[in-house]
Amino acid sequence: MTESFALVSGVDAPTEEWWKRAVVYQVYPRSFADSNGDGLGDLNGIISRLPYLATLGVDVIWLSPIYASPQDDNGYDISDYQAIDPVFGSLDDFDRLVADIHRLGMKLVMDLVVNHTSDEHAWFRESASSTSNPKRDWYWWRKPRDGMTGGEAGAEPNNWGSFFSGSAWEYDPATGEYFLHLFSRKQPDLNWENPQVRGAVYSMMRWWLDRGVDGFRMDVINFISKDPALPNAEALPGALYGNGAPYYNAGPRIHEFLREMNEEVFAARPGEYLTVGEMPGVTIEQAALFTDPARREVDMVFQFEHVDIDHGPAGKFQSRPFDLRALKQSFGRWQTGLAAAGWTSLYWDNHDQPRVVSRFGDAGAFRVQSATMLAAVLHLQRGTPYIFQGEELGMTNVPFSDVSELRDIESLRYYSEATGVHGLTADEAMSNIRRVGRDNARTPMQWSGEGNGGFSTGTPWIASNPNFTEINAAEQVGRDGSVFEFYRSLIELRHREPAVTDGVFKLLEPEHPTLFAYTRTAPDTQLLVLGNFAETHIDVAQFADWRGAETLISNYPTAPVDSPLRPWEVRVLRR
Repeated sequence: MTESFALVSGVDAPTEEWWKRAVVYQVYPRSFADSNGDGLGDLNGIISRLPYLATLGVDVIWLSPIYASPQDDNGYDISDYQAIDPVFGSLDDFDRLVADIHRLGMKLVMDLVVNHTSDEHAWFRESASSTSNPKRDWYWWRKPRDGMTGGEAGAEPNNWGSFFSGSAWEYDPATGEYFLHLFSRKQPDLNWENPQVRGAVYSMMRWWLDRGVDGFRMDVINFISKDPALPNAEALPGALYGNGAPYYNAGPRIHEFLREMNEEVFAARPGEYLTVGEMPGVTIEQAALFTDPARREVDMVFQFEHVDIDHGPAGKFQSRPFDLRALKQSFGRWQTGLAAAGWTSLYWDNHDQPRVVSRFGDAGAFRVQSATMLAAVLHLQRGTPYIFQGEELGMTNVPFSDVSELRDIESLRYYSEATGVHGLTADEAMSNIRRVGRDNARTPMQWSGEGNGGFSTGTPWIASNPNFTEINAAEQVGRDGSVFEFYRSLIELRHREPAVTDGVFKLLEPEHPTLFAYTRTAPDTQLLVLGNFAETHIDVAQFADWRGAETLISNYPTAPVDSPLRPWEVRVLRR
């Protein structure tokens, strides 16, 4: 299939901020393409599909972690930063991947996971070996609470909870102390207060850049600076643990650390690089500082406000009815707040999010229309768009029926706590997981209607979505009206239309419950984007003054601009 694809060019000419006109495609290697039939995606599988990505027209490929790992959190628990996990291949395979990506005119961004390591990393093994080991202070170790015995309930140094359920502290009987882990107990947090830790991280980053890597997406990078006092945190009513975020989210030295990283790793190095800070809970004001070019911290942030819009007070597994007005207001705030200086990432899907067509769209009769509308209203805002594998096909959430079908540590721990502590039934817990669980994004890429969607000749590590026979790349590439071809046209539009990069964003009709409308205004051009978030028609007569404007892209046959928007329709016009 891939050999017949025609290649398209990406960004035409390098500029200081080339990434503002770029589109990034995230590959989750474990689920992308399996070359050897072991049921796990690998580097050679990615290499075999690079022509597909070049045909789509993306400029940057972001790889989720491929480092050596026990795979407790699917590779985000790293045991050796300078080794490829054998399940994915070898360093020789990686070097070939980099060379082929560059040959096709694209760039490669690696995942940088340095808030924590695996507990099987050599650094942590040394740190845990004794309280006097030179690397003891490379991680956060604390004694049990005064008057309590380590390992007893309540003896943890503070009341912080882990993102993966339970306490954020794990007791080590061998040394009689606890270590901090904001995520899995097998993901101990590095102590960035120690300059030796920072130096080791910067050295590792330079090593990858020397191999040809073009930048890093930095996992939860705003968590690396913590209040050294590690105080108790406020606990919401009914919560088992306190929310420690005020003491580790954008902590006291975060800007210092990021500026130091830029100076030590990138400042003196020739070339074009991309630095993306994934920052849960970051505010607009903080993001403006992190991404102001004059401050030299990161190029753009990955923020979460818009993908938290349907989460309840108790977190992602508690649903809140979707409200388009809240979503528009969120986007509008970020567009306005970063207009003067700063930059953001534009995304719906990634390895941590459910499929947007199932979440905010219509995965049934209007799947194609809603998938394409969602793409356009996102990509044409100010920022750098990201596509997660399969999003360009309109892949959907998965009808998981039983906990045995799940693989994600977050969902499995939620299920255990929800049914064992909070009294939910198995059906209730599974319903919540089907809606927002991370495994929705991690099922195999759907290449064809053949067995396992063409992902593997073996048994996949997680079962394919049953709808791969209808939703797959072979059925869409080159077919007019497909989700894939719409994405390709959308990427081409971004590359050729300066107003998409530079135009001023203005949100229109902010209180309309089903219409997403905005303009992008450049000195000589203005764009109008209209998106219908409903399966009913919407009257848009108020835009009659746009009659005669050029239609740039639409997911229906062209119609007068002021004629009613059809179900899940998007119209993009220029004048």
